[in-house]
Amino acid sequence: MMQRRLLLTTVLALTALSAGAENPMRPYPSGASRIGGLMNISIVDRTSGAELPIYRHRGEYWVAGRPGARYAIRARNAMGERIMAVMSVDGVNVVTGETAGVGQNGYVFGPRERSDIAGWRKSDSQIAAFEFAAAGNSYASRTGRPDDVGVIGVAMFRERRPEPPPPVVTPYPSRDEYSGGNSSRERRSEAPPAPSSMGDARVKAAPPAGSAGNADMAAESSASAMARQSAPSPSLGTAHGRRETSYVGKTTFERASSQPDEVIRIRYDSRENLVAAGVIPVPQRWPRPSGPSPFPGSDPGYVPDPPARY
Repeated sequence: MMQRRLLLTTVLALTALSAGAENPMRPYPSGASRIGGLMNISIVDRTSGAELPIYRHRGEYWVAGRPGARYAIRARNAMGERIMAVMSVDGVNVVTGETAGVGQNGYVFGPRERSDIAGWRKSDSQIAAFEFAAAGNSYASRTGRPDDVGVIGVAMFRERRPEPPPPVVTPYPSRDEYSGGNSSRERRSEAPPAPSSMGDARVKAAPPAGSAGNADMAAESSASAMARQSAPSPSLGTAHGRRETSYVGKTTFERASSQPDEVIRIRYDSRENLVAAGVIPVPQRWPRPSGPSPFPGSDPGYVPDPPARY
């Protein structure tokens, strides 16, 4: 039996969307600003209001942050049904502050709803803003959990739908019933009911959507974990910023599956580090040839007069 949990649902700044759902396995190009199938996920610079470019590099998604800049996780429900999103930053659940796990509490989004998750949830009415900071000043590091600094995660769940009641089948009366006999009634009352086709379908149900993608992501996560052991820690983390007003309400949500239907992972670091690592491409500069150059550079315009002779 699926566990019923008390979860948070965003109640302010929710906007209806008309965009349809995207394929969860779509290979998003480097430089896209939104990824995800059940929900479209992007990272927003709250100072400029712009969605940060998301770069794909060696099977992982990256964004470039600026130290001191506040940001938000923008989530758009692309489906015509409620979706639950368990969100983590630096390996910490953004609602509860626990070391993040997919079975924990999260936000529930109604059909086509959108909201910016802008900070660590402190109460039903307050958050502490997400703010890019040095890894050592991140909330995760300051609470003794520095191993996963530099990553944003969103695990999405579909809602379990109530099963419709089996159809009521009324058989045509037999000849005996027309003639007043009761033998047919007696046979029907003694015969066991026919098995429900709904039950058979439930037993043979396909695995939840996105399970293949989760398996690929698990393999990819294992490879990236090995690479992280040999690489330096990310230079950026997310600090516990200033308090802000943000209201939420509570609702119930029963997951269709104990495993997420889709998982999004976005890593982040400073732009300088991402350029140095080859994540952000830079225009190629041709080396200056030796000797005199035919076009060393000049001001636009026409040929000026030479200076006067002395």
